Amino acid sequence: MEDFLVASDLTKSFDGTQVVASASFTVRSQEIFGLLGPNGAGKTTTIRMLSTVLDPDEGDIRIGGHSVAGESDAVRRLIGVCPQELALYPELSATDNLVFFGRMAGLPGGEAKARAAEILERVGLTDRAKDAVRKYSGGMKRRVNIAIALMSKPRLLFLDEPTVGIDPQSRNHIFDTVLALRDEGMSVLYTTHYMEEADRLCDRIGIMDAGHVIALGTPVELKTRIGNPDTTTLEEVFLSLTGRSLRD
Repeated sequence: MEDFLVASDLTKSFDGTQVVASASFTVRSQEIFGLLGPNGAGKTTTIRMLSTVLDPDEGDIRIGGHSVAGESDAVRRLIGVCPQELALYPELSATDNLVFFGRMAGLPGGEAKARAAEILERVGLTDRAKDAVRKYSGGMKRRVNIAIALMSKPRLLFLDEPTVGIDPQSRNHIFDTVLALRDEGMSVLYTTHYMEEADRLCDRIGIMDAGHVIALGTPVELKTRIGNPDTTTLEEVFLSLTGRSLRD
């Protein structure tokens, strides 16, 4: 598979503190790539650079053959971003939320409504589409958050901890949605603190710590580094590489 995203030597500092240090990795076409790391590892800053929100101090990013630095508008047309924080209007229905964000992305009104109906069916919310989002459970809100990121038909989807604090049914529905999107040709960059989740979903994984990418490979390849991949867990690999000290 060819690389859809190429991040080369990304570096970013804030107030003299280096947060990301020469980070390099790729996300291939039709791949779920997991970006893992403890708190403060630099994951969020990296995603903000990849998604055109922040400019790197050094390094280069290319997405779909376009430079993030020089062709940011073209890059934005290729990506969808689902942040960890819920970006919803609680008094609006799920349909109205999606139509609003679809219009913001440039979709005509009729196309935005049709797309909203299609995506709400995909995330299992057709029956509640007209209800105000404030009445939704946490898992339902998470699914609306993902639906918004899909409105522009992205080729690369950023999912930043999409299953935080939700019930097992919603978590499994999100898993099924992400796997189906991958199988349909989408690339996904996925962050999570749940190691079993990364093991289940991700084709390849990058582990960050202190701003550096310290390991890259498939879940099996990473587990083989410290033991038998049939009995070693990804959590054991993660702790072996990043240590057991508590992180704020």
